[in-house]
Amino acid sequence: MRQTGIFFVVLSLLSSISAAAQSELPQLPVVDVTRVQEFYRLSAAVQDEVWAGWSAVPAPLLLVTDRGEFLTHHPSPPSEFKKVSQDWHVRKRQFPVDFQATFPAFGPPSVVVIGEPANTLSQTSTPWLFTVMHEHFHQLQNAQPGYFAAVEALGLSNGDKTGMWMLNYPFPYEKTEVAQAFGWLRDLLLDVLAEQNADRFAKLAKEYLAQRHKFFGLVSEKDRKYFSFQLWQEGIARYTEVRSAEIAGRFTPAAEFAALADYEPLEHYAERARKKTLEELKHANLTTWKRTVVYSFGAAEGFLLDRFNPRWKEEYFKKLLSLDSYFEP
Repeated sequence: MRQTGIFFVVLSLLSSISAAAQSELPQLPVVDVTRVQEFYRLSAAVQDEVWAGWSAVPAPLLLVTDRGEFLTHHPSPPSEFKKVSQDWHVRKRQFPVDFQATFPAFGPPSVVVIGEPANTLSQTSTPWLFTVMHEHFHQLQNAQPGYFAAVEALGLSNGDKTGMWMLNYPFPYEKTEVAQAFGWLRDLLLDVLAEQNADRFAKLAKEYLAQRHKFFGLVSEKDRKYFSFQLWQEGIARYTEVRSAEIAGRFTPAAEFAALADYEPLEHYAERARKKTLEELKHANLTTWKRTVVYSFGAAEGFLLDRFNPRWKEEYFKKLLSLDSYFEP
């Protein structure tokens, strides 16, 4: 009996030490937990309506804060993370607090790595929610068989293993004839999308295909591959962000999320999401905006595909890294 008593005293002591150590770890504010939980609620409700089978893809998320980096929904958290609650693990901060990306940070599956709304371009909770949906779509892209091999096969990295070439590739953004042709193509794309008459839409769409072909004919094969890849990857991620918002207009948010001080009603955000992207496209300047034009431009091409090729998504993951085959004149 005496040995048993000692055993329970030791066990109690160890439990107390463990609890004390855990209490000393950084804790995630309730407001951040609320936002992340709402992302998982929303994605479960809308993702398969946007892309068939999207819900089958793991969705681990690393929230970057001043207090540390908090990992959730990861199948096997790396050893440097310490458990702070049922499905949250924390480590010291390594990424900038305004970070926003998706990649296999700890090996597969890819992880959404993102800062709190106030530290990112989102600024507030509702836009942040759909930015995470955008990043979650990158998880779907990354999960496709052969995706990483296909990216490597583009031959565009020039030995860069960090992935920064995707941001810094020397596309001829400032070349006068290329920038001018992009401006014409941008305006034509906006005209096609604005056209409601079926006959005029068909005529403008045919003209768009021809002008798109001419635009890509102005650059080298490597440059074409790069820009096409960016439209496929980032442009369609923005398209997905917008479509997720539009579908979420019918979604009832959790009371805790709707009670946040910076909450914008989902139906209001849904009404302006597409308009916001098209307004951005109106001002897209290849020379000064450089790579960032692909977000609004690629999203607009997704809107166009919805109209003249409604089943285009069935082939999207079979035609990795390029939308070009959809736009052959």
